[in-house]
Amino acid sequence: MFELLIIIAILLLSVMIHECAHGLVALWFGDDTAKRQGRLSLNIIRHIDPVGTIVVPLILLVFYLVAGSGIIFGWAKPVPVTAAKLRNPARDYTLVSIAGPLSNIILAVAFAGILPISTAVLNGHSDLLSVASFMCIFGVRINVILAMFNLIPIPPLDGSQVLMYLLPHRLSVRYRRLSRYGILLIMLLIVTGALHYPFLLADYLSRALLSLMYHAGGGL
Repeated sequence: MFELLIIIAILLLSVMIHECAHGLVALWFGDDTAKRQGRLSLNIIRHIDPVGTIVVPLILLVFYLVAGSGIIFGWAKPVPVTAAKLRNPARDYTLVSIAGPLSNIILAVAFAGILPISTAVLNGHSDLLSVASFMCIFGVRINVILAMFNLIPIPPLDGSQVLMYLLPHRLSVRYRRLSRYGILLIMLLIVTGALHYPFLLADYLSRALLSLMYHAGGGL
């Protein structure tokens, strides 16, 4: 039960920072919509999406605990961005979109970096070291998965905005029409298990990052 609470806490922190990153970059480029609506806050209540923050993660957690393996991810309520207020709407909105996954990559690196430090500091305190290691490992895994999931080019995921920006205008307009079916496509990928292989890659990258940081820290 304690481990479950740690996983939930890391997931909530990660999706909250993900959304705040969108809002902060939007503010940087001239759009203060998120700020005015109180979304640049570390109060998780302001970011909860009933489905993405509660229902989907809990279902996946149950499967994880029953099967002993699986994926754990979710999403928060999207931060509002008014593209018209951005100085260069097409370019800046794309950078706003990338900010979310990038924040998760930074968090993953941070959690991985804490692992060798906690190993050195808590050496001889096996219980505390076990908890710290668990937090670091899941901190990395959850954030790598969140980054990869959000970079999938299906509206409304962040990767779709990047693809829209890169496509020729005519194709971008047609692609944008997929937005109305985006959630259905994402749920279809989840139900059919089509996300299995991307998340296997995410798991591999997580292990590689943890190993790299651990050995960079001298294996302490």
